[in-house]
Amino acid sequence: MNRRKFLSTSGATALVLGSGVRGSSAAAPDAAKASEKEAMKLGCQSAPTTDAHLKYLARYGVRHICGYPETSGGRVASTVDELSRMRELAEKNGIEVLCVGPPILESSYIDKEKHPAIMLAKSPERDRDIEQIQELIRNCARAGLPSIKYNMSILGVLRTGRTPGRGDASYSQWKLSEAHPKTPLTIAGHVDADMFWERITYFLDKVIPVANEYKIRMACHPQDPGVPPEGYQGVDRVLGTVDGLKKFVAIQESEYHGLNFCQGTVSEMLADPGNEIFDVIRYFGTRKKIFNVHFRNIRGHRNDFVEVYPDEGDVNMWKAIQVYKEVGYPYMLMPDHVPVAESDPAGLQSFAFCYGYIRALIQAVHSPEVG
Repeated sequence: MNRRKFLSTSGATALVLGSGVRGSSAAAPDAAKASEKEAMKLGCQSAPTTDAHLKYLARYGVRHICGYPETSGGRVASTVDELSRMRELAEKNGIEVLCVGPPILESSYIDKEKHPAIMLAKSPERDRDIEQIQELIRNCARAGLPSIKYNMSILGVLRTGRTPGRGDASYSQWKLSEAHPKTPLTIAGHVDADMFWERITYFLDKVIPVANEYKIRMACHPQDPGVPPEGYQGVDRVLGTVDGLKKFVAIQESEYHGLNFCQGTVSEMLADPGNEIFDVIRYFGTRKKIFNVHFRNIRGHRNDFVEVYPDEGDVNMWKAIQVYKEVGYPYMLMPDHVPVAESDPAGLQSFAFCYGYIRALIQAVHSPEVG
């Protein structure tokens, strides 16, 4: 499953807050008195970054996004002109692009990936692809775009099917006990932990120094979901545990090396996400390693979960957003992996519900009238 294709959607309306909110007056639409620099922002990473989709996002109060520039000629690195056109189109709709999603290092299954060389450790192709990412970093800086998101994935997003949700919605599900890969191995073959860390370190050693020079945040998504230590389909997903993520952020000591922190994926790593997730947020948040947040909820735990609406999962999202404020997180909170229904196959209504939910939580957590 390709995360970008999975999110190529949008949505329709709002919500109610979780428990713990006091006071009768509504928070101001500008997130009270919190400065734009310090306040969390409602965001979205759904594609495409077209005028129609941008108008849809603006309709529901989304003012910050991860954007996908048109990149011609099969290249990885968008030109400054291509990036600038995307930024200017967003600005015409009142939206700021805070992150760029390139057409490489996506959450794709490696057998279907157009640019697999980095994750296959295949030279000299991987060096050419890394050079393109270095060029993209330079071009983002020249176009005024501060961040790039990416994945270091071989297996893509693993799921075992769908299960009924509330109303006529259905939820994506992972049950390791019912998982049966189509083939014993991918084209990557056996990739143990040492091999995977070599590929990650090789990439970071060449990319993060360029990110430091041009002041571009590089935000890596965890591997979704984690798998047993012996691996799955021949692959040890080293970024599928909290300890693995801690090791990852420590490989390069840099304020521009961090995480596209998917709260849902991290919750999927935990035995008891409803209690454990908050300290994980604190660990990475206090170290300023969270560059984006996929603010989604699950019901269940490691190896057995469903992806639900944000208001009905095991994680108290009101408590979670209070922790993000506590650690001074200033970037986007985005929906991710929304439920779908036959009448809403692209999840447009579900996304809109999530926009309203997140926007209200942001306003409440930054309001002096909420305790």
